[in-house]
Amino acid sequence: MTKFNLIFLLLFANILNATSLIIDDKTKVYDLLTSSQVYMDKTRSLTIKDISSKNIEFKDNDKSLLGYGYSPNFDIWIKFTLKNNSDKTIHKILEYANSMTTDIIFYDLDNNISIKEGHLNTMPNRSSINPTFKLTLQPYQTKTYYIKASSYITTLIVKLNLYNNDDFYTKEIKHQVILALFFGAMLILAIYNLFIFFFSKDISYLFYVFYIFGITIHHTLYVGVANLYIFDSMTMRYIIQFASLFIAFPIFFLALFSKSFLQINKYPILNKILNILLVLFILSLLLFIATDTFNTYRNILPMLLLFYLITVSIYLSYKRNRQAYFVVSGWLILAIGGITMYFSSIGVINIYQSFPYIVEVSLLLEAILFSIALSDKINSLQKDKIKANQKLIEHKKTENKRLEIQVDEKTKDLNISLDEKTLLLKELNHRVKNNMQTIVSLIRLQADDIEDESIQNLFITIQNRINAMSHLHELLHKQENVSNINAYEYFMVLIEGLEDSYENEINIHYKIDVTLEIEQAVSCGLILNELITNSFKYAFENNNGNISISLNKTNGVFNLVVTDDGVGYDDTNSSNSFGLVLVKTLVESQLKGTISTNTTNGVEVKIIWRDDE
Repeated sequence: MTKFNLIFLLLFANILNATSLIIDDKTKVYDLLTSSQVYMDKTRSLTIKDISSKNIEFKDNDKSLLGYGYSPNFDIWIKFTLKNNSDKTIHKILEYANSMTTDIIFYDLDNNISIKEGHLNTMPNRSSINPTFKLTLQPYQTKTYYIKASSYITTLIVKLNLYNNDDFYTKEIKHQVILALFFGAMLILAIYNLFIFFFSKDISYLFYVFYIFGITIHHTLYVGVANLYIFDSMTMRYIIQFASLFIAFPIFFLALFSKSFLQINKYPILNKILNILLVLFILSLLLFIATDTFNTYRNILPMLLLFYLITVSIYLSYKRNRQAYFVVSGWLILAIGGITMYFSSIGVINIYQSFPYIVEVSLLLEAILFSIALSDKINSLQKDKIKANQKLIEHKKTENKRLEIQVDEKTKDLNISLDEKTLLLKELNHRVKNNMQTIVSLIRLQADDIEDESIQNLFITIQNRINAMSHLHELLHKQENVSNINAYEYFMVLIEGLEDSYENEINIHYKIDVTLEIEQAVSCGLILNELITNSFKYAFENNNGNISISLNKTNGVFNLVVTDDGVGYDDTNSSNSFGLVLVKTLVESQLKGTISTNTTNGVEVKIIWRDDE
């Protein structure tokens, strides 16, 4: 009987040791979950008092990760016992290695401690991505701890690691650095593609930038960066209510990117179905957010839209759409990351044990691949452009040879025609000049028979006006260029003719350095004829004096100034003079300019007009 009792006591001691984990201060990390017991509270009503006082049947666990999927309708209780067999006080950090679990409560009944943590209860002094709890065991002490975990909307994944302090913070710094590199790389890709959009104006790049931003924002929420560094717990509670919007945002812009990048609008039926799905996608979000069906059916349309995009990409790759090859490869990478993440969340596999950053790697590879695809699209367009340019150059060479022959023939014909027209125009100017001289001669003969001095002066004025135009045609007949006239040469000839009509000893001063178009020259000749005639007739009492003529052009504006140092005249008495009326009419109607007169000290007439009028 004594031997039997001894065997029973040994078995009982082994059972006790099996449910407790002996720890020391040298082991860097313990997989605590495999040494824990688990209880599933489907009533969600049990408290820590119930768990510790009632005969609750916890089950032993041999898995290092427990996954229960998204928002299960039960609570998970974890019970574990730690034993310190050394004579030293041991300090440990317990890490709940899932930042997405919304509510976590840690219980230390020996010290009457309960700590709330989780995605929506981030402690103010927390510096780690995942929730952590500090444990202290005195020499030879054995303690039992409890953890209650529940989650709604987000995933419920349980993984417990027990670290030495230094080892945990070393691991945590490495983890946060890797996440920072991931987010930095995604941000660089987004900015890079945004600049390409500004330069290329290709809307595909803009949709892709929004997709990257959406994925990045969603992942900050998924890995716990957002609730640690960006939002407080109150804000996170509000954001969680609209978590599906953060999932829908990148999916929506991914669909727009695929539509533009793959040019789905070239396939009317596929494009129509995609447009319908996009409209239903937006309407469903608005409807589901406002109703209770949102939580139940929130993932149906996003998954349907993603499935359709994958199907279209595969179909277009079968149709030898070059861009579709990149998109299908990107979908494959994204699918691998998504599937492994899903199976991990429901506890089928534990990919995080061997490859903890598979999601980040898949997202980054997919983003890089799509960026390469966009660059390849530019290269393809550039190659097509080069080929088109080469064909265009060859066509231009052939066309240029043909045109050169035609141009040579046309040029010969035009030169012959131009020579003929130039000759005819010169002949025309010569005949106009001769006809005007004939008219002047007739007027002189008629004037010789008139004794009235005022009428003779009138005939002289008429002769000078005709001569003003006659001199112009004479100059045009002599020069090669028949569209412009040298103003200085024209004014000299004109005034010499006036000097012959009036026997005055007047000094004429010229300051002229422009050429005039024919229409402007005609008007200026008549204006100058009137002004100089008035000066010869009325300005100088002793038949001597000075007349200055200045014409220049500055910034497209002509300035004609005619002055004399004679006696001047009264503006009020001479305003109705036909000559002055003619001058004013020519300035305003023909030159579209302005005229101003100063008669206080001799006469100064300023005429201004623009060359482009």
